Amino acid sequence: MVKFSELNISETSLKSVKRMGFEEATPIQEGTIRLGMEGKDIIGQAQTGTGKTTAFGIPLIEKIDTKDGNVQGLVIAPTRELAIQVSEELYRLGQDKHVRILSVYGGQEIGRQIRALKNRPQIIVGTPGRLLDHINRRTLKLDNVNTLVLDEADEMLNMGFIEDIQTIMASVPEERQTLLFSATMPDPIRRIAEKFMKTPEIVKIKSKEMTVENIEQFFVKSVEREKFDILSRLLNVHQPELAIIFGRTKRRVDELAKALNIRGYVAEGIHGDLSQAKRMSVLKQFKSNKIDILVATDVAARGLDISGVSHVYNFDIPQDPESYVHRIGRTGRAGKKGVAVTFVTPREMGYLGIVERTTKKKMQALIPPTADEAVLGQKRVAMEQLQEMTEKNNLGDYRTFAAEMLEKFDAVDLIAAALKTMTKEPEDIPVQISEERPLPSRGGGGYKGKGGRSGGGYKGNRSSGSGRPSSSRSSSGAGRRREGGSGSGRPGRTRRHES
Repeated sequence: MVKFSELNISETSLKSVKRMGFEEATPIQEGTIRLGMEGKDIIGQAQTGTGKTTAFGIPLIEKIDTKDGNVQGLVIAPTRELAIQVSEELYRLGQDKHVRILSVYGGQEIGRQIRALKNRPQIIVGTPGRLLDHINRRTLKLDNVNTLVLDEADEMLNMGFIEDIQTIMASVPEERQTLLFSATMPDPIRRIAEKFMKTPEIVKIKSKEMTVENIEQFFVKSVEREKFDILSRLLNVHQPELAIIFGRTKRRVDELAKALNIRGYVAEGIHGDLSQAKRMSVLKQFKSNKIDILVATDVAARGLDISGVSHVYNFDIPQDPESYVHRIGRTGRAGKKGVAVTFVTPREMGYLGIVERTTKKKMQALIPPTADEAVLGQKRVAMEQLQEMTEKNNLGDYRTFAAEMLEKFDAVDLIAAALKTMTKEPEDIPVQISEERPLPSRGGGGYKGKGGRSGGGYKGNRSSGSGRPSSSRSSSGAGRRREGGSGSGRPGRTRRHES
């Protein structure tokens, strides 16, 4: 692997990349940055999750003249979610150079975007429809654009944006650098490349082999507001040695870590906004078992070398299958078995089909444990702790007190009382988890086969929550103490879907 410091990029870009926690470049980053810095047009053929935003982001930001207030870079993305994600990563990459970045997309009030455009952003990231809207209104001037990026071009083709893209590209000066990224190369995308690009260099990255052999994979179909209650119950039943929970956004990670701590777990979150020192501190605590649960975004988890993770929970399903494989690959290492559980909202079921086709492995539908089953998990832990303390046989004068109590009480009642004292009873402490927008619909993703999967593994409302969209309450969200054993690690009741 090549280090970013070997890629002839400026000190400001290098500083930003290091703050993001990256040292070594992925293959798509190495190829694109080297050629991009030479000003060449590039066709990058790579899946999402390979680091392509940083790959095109660094050459794009390097060319920006911060003294010039005109739009100099334009990135076209297929969806609002990707536009936001790309603009956030470009912001972090350009932070030390003080580059101004703005994302524009449908669904957001256009007047607000028009006002933001008056602040003279130097890079615009936008969806095709909204970009065309601004071009037609003359609120977006592209006369000074020197770098044009098409991200996920095949996805834009699938969504019917090909004519919009051609219109936008025709509005940008001919003397420019063009970078086109696409996982596949259908003919309409090739024709765009031939028409609008000058002798492009091709950077092609093969997908890594999807190895998930040692990992049991489950999915839970759940509405957004019930996910945290279900997660709490699963943690109580699974009793993971070490767990990583993946969230889609920084806000999600912060809220989950806080909510888990309220419920009695020892959890910490990491994401791109944390300093490198803080991230390293959290990882050190996690590796030394001082933290039960690490909550992370994809960006923060990239390149982590962590062993001993028994469970991975995808609180939000990732947008692409490679990110999924990357996430769950944190468990099932060194010949050990691992467990991965993915939460899917009804509108996101199509993504599950895409992941399964990529990994060539069907996930099992998991029926979440009930409140009673979650409490039973806590009682089992208390029993294991009591058994372990008895086997260690270092009870000293506690035996004298025990003998006194046995004269007054039944032995079974005494052990039951001890277990009750050691069991962390479920707490009904309200926690705040904001709802995230579901991923854009993938039209079912070929999900309904024989028998379909629309039912998933989740029946009815097993949550005792309030049902309010901004909070989650549970009668089963108790945490646990770490002194005991690891529990069975069994994933609750499961049902294998026949397809």
